[in-house]
Amino acid sequence: MVNDQLLFRGISDTAVLNAFGKVPRHLFIPEEYINSSYDDHPLPIGSGQTISQPYMVALMTEQLAVKKNDKILEVGSGSGYQAAIVSEMGASVYSVERIAALAGKCEENLKKAGYDNVKVVVGDGTLGLKEFSLYDGIIVTCGAPGIPSAYVEQLKIGGRLVIPIGSEFNQMLTVVTKKDSGVDVREVCGCVFVPLIGKDGWKR
Repeated sequence: MVNDQLLFRGISDTAVLNAFGKVPRHLFIPEEYINSSYDDHPLPIGSGQTISQPYMVALMTEQLAVKKNDKILEVGSGSGYQAAIVSEMGASVYSVERIAALAGKCEENLKKAGYDNVKVVVGDGTLGLKEFSLYDGIIVTCGAPGIPSAYVEQLKIGGRLVIPIGSEFNQMLTVVTKKDSGVDVREVCGCVFVPLIGKDGWKR
């Protein structure tokens, strides 16, 4: 996976590559898909949600520019794999998930894999987690119609937000860097994620 999917496609951050080499992805995959754990595509994890393909997880993590001892907010806990990668890189992770069943499974997976510096909270991810802010970085693993104001408010100056922005069916992976005078916005590539649902996202 690391050689054929990540290095081959240009992922070069050594810390990211090392984390992918250490985190056991198969522990975050439902039993019925276990044989496809390291394949180059998303997989269902229940409740209409998916675990992203390894390359997209790596790309988003690289764009987040995680440093040891960073405090990171993850929106969309899913299976817990993204949080485990960031945790393996030495950051503390606060993860918010709107679906309680997934949040519970995420906690089980993280415990099974040995990651204990991830706090999982059930709630509306579009509002962030103000009680634990400010964050060095925020990573959003679902597609948003725009940039929720809570994310910018809860970032430290110099912090990065990595978020897919667009329609419910296709988005542009976007990196937002908070500055004293506002934000810098940079588009990375097209992508497809499940929708970010909540007060400042898509409505259901």
